[in-house]
Amino acid sequence: MKALVFEGIDLPLQLREMPEPTAAAGEVLVQLKTAALNHRDVWIRKGQYAGIEFPSILGSDGAGIVAGVGAGVPENLLGREVIINPGMGWGVNPKVHAKEFKILGLPDSGTFAEYVAVPAANIVAKPAHLTWQQSAALPLAGLTAYRALFSRAAVQPGEKVLVTGIGGGVALFALQFALAAGAKVYVTSGSDEKIRLAVQLGATAGANYTQPDWAEQLKTQAGAFDVIIDSAAGDGFVKLIDLADVGGRIVFFGGTKGVINGIVPARVFWKQLSVLGTTMGSAAEFAAMVDFVAAHRIVPVTSKTFPLAQGNAALDYLEQSSQFGKIVLEIS
Repeated sequence: MKALVFEGIDLPLQLREMPEPTAAAGEVLVQLKTAALNHRDVWIRKGQYAGIEFPSILGSDGAGIVAGVGAGVPENLLGREVIINPGMGWGVNPKVHAKEFKILGLPDSGTFAEYVAVPAANIVAKPAHLTWQQSAALPLAGLTAYRALFSRAAVQPGEKVLVTGIGGGVALFALQFALAAGAKVYVTSGSDEKIRLAVQLGATAGANYTQPDWAEQLKTQAGAFDVIIDSAAGDGFVKLIDLADVGGRIVFFGGTKGVINGIVPARVFWKQLSVLGTTMGSAAEFAAMVDFVAAHRIVPVTSKTFPLAQGNAALDYLEQSSQFGKIVLEIS
């Protein structure tokens, strides 16, 4: 099979002919139609990720057709159109993943290939209203956003939600999911154009965080927020504390801006705030997320599609952070 292979830090992925995997006991073999990129893939290529191994097939998101089943797996799964849950081995505790938890695409071979073998428990039926490109865009980012909004923040209809850094996959799903849940959503971005596009999707308004008074603009627009979904952290996090309403919940799943400094504890405890970390989600949350998408007929936002052979160009495009939506690889 053809696959994009990671052979060294800061080296381009190489399109190689690799052995086709087989489905072991409890696994299925998926013939991939599409895969999608995550910043995780960029960080791995740059060597900024734990447990790097060579050679590796990267890629966490994928959708395709079940082409083989291992021992103990029902044969009626053959031919099913599925999407893959990239979180492997969450464990039995819904509050936190097990020590053995891992994400597809390192150390296990991922979706930047024509075939991938995964546990049968990690596939769910592809929502009928989605294309292959939209289906591949859903798994990792959709799961992260779903857990952040519903399991951690417990967002309620009518609440005001702020989503920072709109344009990335998780942020866009957080916007779409919150709107579907009946919340009123505001956004931030470093791009006025991305804010405009978010408003077209249903956001009420937004502020450009490159402007010194971005937090004041949001206060004027919304007053205060019941829920804030963030992926940046860094020094700007202090302003999120100020923007949160009493009893508010701030959930963050990344730290692209680095260490959080300058928080005054009294501003947190007198407002009775909850500051919550989150990462990925359980198998039950993944199934609930896909059901939510199907029930509300939510369509993932995709930015650009590349053929598998142009995977490096796709990664470069993602690293530039100019996209609005997920970047997809077309495989077969």
